[in-house]
Amino acid sequence: MIIGLPKETKDQELRVGITPAGVNTLIKSGNRVLVQKNAGVGSGISDDSYIQVGAELVKAPETLFSSSDLIVKVKEFQIHECELLRPGLTTFSFLSLGINPKLAQALMQSEVTAIAYETIELKDGSLPILKPMSALTGRLAIDVATHYLKSPQGGSGKLLSGISGAEPVRVVIIGAGVAGFHAAELALNMGAKVTVLSRGGKRLEELKQGLNNHSELEVAEASNLKIAESVELADVVIGAIRDTGGSVPKLVSRSMVRSMQKGSVIIDACIDQGGCIETSRETTLSNPIYVDEGVIHYCIRNMPGAVPRTATESLVNATLPYIELMAEKGIQAALAFDDALTLGINVEGGKIVQSAVAKTLGFEFQ
Repeated sequence: MIIGLPKETKDQELRVGITPAGVNTLIKSGNRVLVQKNAGVGSGISDDSYIQVGAELVKAPETLFSSSDLIVKVKEFQIHECELLRPGLTTFSFLSLGINPKLAQALMQSEVTAIAYETIELKDGSLPILKPMSALTGRLAIDVATHYLKSPQGGSGKLLSGISGAEPVRVVIIGAGVAGFHAAELALNMGAKVTVLSRGGKRLEELKQGLNNHSELEVAEASNLKIAESVELADVVIGAIRDTGGSVPKLVSRSMVRSMQKGSVIIDACIDQGGCIETSRETTLSNPIYVDEGVIHYCIRNMPGAVPRTATESLVNATLPYIELMAEKGIQAALAFDDALTLGINVEGGKIVQSAVAKTLGFEFQ
């Protein structure tokens, strides 16, 4: 199989789809790997590192796309990239089509088979590729909050890491999944007072046990009243809920944001699914924040892109087994062999074939 590794074109997206070690594994198995020039530079990976393991360096993306059987990316295709797609090509990347109808239409028109990292799901309901990126996002959310709470950044002037004699910073996390857990763990370890809200009682109990019933941790059902009460007292609010393939509900209203102390910080880490906070709108790593209702908002879809070397290594550790499977068996045989991979198919034969995505976009499910 010929596997293409393009350079990412999304704003400040410096991750790359496969590391040289992964490329080496694929080439030793008899595959060809085409790498676009400078694809890995943002992650600290030189072109020579790929060449040394047998990859073929390609300058033009048109050549890479037209010559490949499988394109492996990190983030969703930008609309201009869709002109490079063609029938018979398979793509493997994050997609988040539930909030991107233009991209969904472009992928359908191109007649590619588009497999999304975020909808690959194991029998126990876990998402093996999304999981490490969610963990990284949760930890980055606390790092971001620490930075923007400082007064030179326009924040309220509070130190998230606790210190004797000062009131602890209050962090409210909406969502008790992987991102919520990692955000809560780091915030607690730094000395913050943490409230985690979720509509999933089982997840809340698992999170509480996983954090050893920490004395500064509160967990509660995410009712409208509880969300409003918690947000009003919060120095930091982190949105960390998910809906597989679809979009998330707005759980924090504008009036709730208005009730927060000025200079507080919101990190809507589910902005890739539309965001769970009414005042949220997508930002970028180049222009990461804005202020609304006196509150700093950070709403970046590709938060792990801020630490591309760590994120690339973690992501490829999760994706490479699926890439190897497709390269070894061929796309259709791999899909027939692995049910989790099959659930990753979002677009095939010019149609949306993932039920949650189709429902969210208002398309007929095929």
